[in-house]
Amino acid sequence: MIAHLGPNLPHDLFDATGRNAGALRWNVDRAMPAADRWLESKFAPWTRSVVQDWADGALDHLEAVVFSRADDSAQRLYYYMCELRRTGAVRGPEPLMLDIAKIPRASSVARTEAALRALGARLGVDEAALRAAIARGNAARRESPALASGTAPVCLIAGSLLPDERLHRVAAQAGWRAQGRTLADEWTDRGPPVDETGDAFAALARQIHARALDTRGFHDRAGALAQQARVAGARAGLLWLIEEDDTSVWHLPAMRAALEGLGLPVMVATRRDWLCRDGIDLEMGAFLAGAVA
Repeated sequence: MIAHLGPNLPHDLFDATGRNAGALRWNVDRAMPAADRWLESKFAPWTRSVVQDWADGALDHLEAVVFSRADDSAQRLYYYMCELRRTGAVRGPEPLMLDIAKIPRASSVARTEAALRALGARLGVDEAALRAAIARGNAARRESPALASGTAPVCLIAGSLLPDERLHRVAAQAGWRAQGRTLADEWTDRGPPVDETGDAFAALARQIHARALDTRGFHDRAGALAQQARVAGARAGLLWLIEEDDTSVWHLPAMRAALEGLGLPVMVATRRDWLCRDGIDLEMGAFLAGAVA
């Protein structure tokens, strides 16, 4: 079985293996002595759970874990796990990196295609198998349920990816409806349909390269956030960034200006606890109670 972690990954290729175990899970509400020993404090919190599971043998049933280059914590964790396995500190699955390129130019698309072909060869996926998996994946994409709608005003949550929907529940208690992506949402996002004409690896490379689903790509995050707010009909915004976030925080001023430029009240919460144990629920509730819906 093959698992994966991180965003902007080729789910169609994983499906084509017939051994797709899905995204790794995490549980940070426990003692994690191995993670405490090996990881610095600025790693994303979920990485600690992955390291502890690896050290505990909880991932021994897996053949490999594919890491995404599109996330800083994921790519750093890849190198740590390679070294820990090399030295015999841990056993478990083989770490594999999908080294995609994100610069908006043809050579980056070609680099991504080469990386996909190399990963396909490692996992035993040929052109025919990938083509069939893409067709099945596109059928699933067409059947994806629409986003939940309702009459409650929308609060758009952006910044760091949420651990789950706990802040969505805070918004609901205040009479609002939150829109904000969780880590699981990001890791399982299959993206738009993949072109089914021509070479399957080349088509999948174009789809992955075009997606703005990463912390390292070259796209206008503030502009994309403003468009997301307009589409959602947002009436307020929460820019929530955790203590360990060292990428999205650089875009905070522009994101705030983009939302305020739409006339939205904006709450900025930085250096926060990923599991929301720092009173953010009370702060968010008070903010939404005072926001004009």
